[in-house]
Amino acid sequence: MPDVHFIADDGTETVLDVYPGNNLMMAAVFDGIRQIEGICGGCLSCATCHVYVDEAWLGRLPPPSSDELRMLDEVAAERRPNSRLSCQIEMREDLAGIVVRMPDRQS
Repeated sequence: MPDVHFIADDGTETVLDVYPGNNLMMAAVFDGIRQIEGICGGCLSCATCHVYVDEAWLGRLPPPSSDELRMLDEVAAERRPNSRLSCQIEMREDLAGIVVRMPDRQS
């Protein structure tokens, strides 16, 4: 099963195995990663699952939709060029080892 490396703003790393087809937000919420709130449950309406995707992985992801780009305008922490909503990142086998960093706040 492919793994995801979630890195908190204090540097703490949590590695989770995520079934292909599941999104990163759901994996984080179900495993109790508190830095990912996911208040809307992955409906692309709250921006509380904001992450910074490691630069090495950005090119492997599909580009953000126009809806995701609009929601990224609403994030609580600094928006960066590598900002994504983890509810919009669907796990695939070729993403095994992906690294995402969590901002210091979601709301």
